[in-house]
Amino acid sequence: MFDVRVTVRLKKGVSDPEGKNTKKALHLLGFDQVKNVNTLRIFDIQLDSVSKKEALNSAEQMCQRLLTNPVVHDYDISIEKM
Repeated sequence: MFDVRVTVRLKKGVSDPEGKNTKKALHLLGFDQVKNVNTLRIFDIQLDSVSKKEALNSAEQMCQRLLTNPVVHDYDISIEKM
């Protein structure tokens, strides 16, 4: 078994309206020191794979087929044996 964490973020230069709105709201609440807010998604997945290589391959396929849009997203995958 492997614990897989996929972190998905917007590519540099892609607009992040949720991050911008969060920054505005934080400023309205008095947190003027906030200079930037970027949103990201984290998927924690448990995989029953025989090897780390197989787990990585499965995670890559998940990212390419469902979890990300390659036009606007970058992602990182980390894997640890349970």
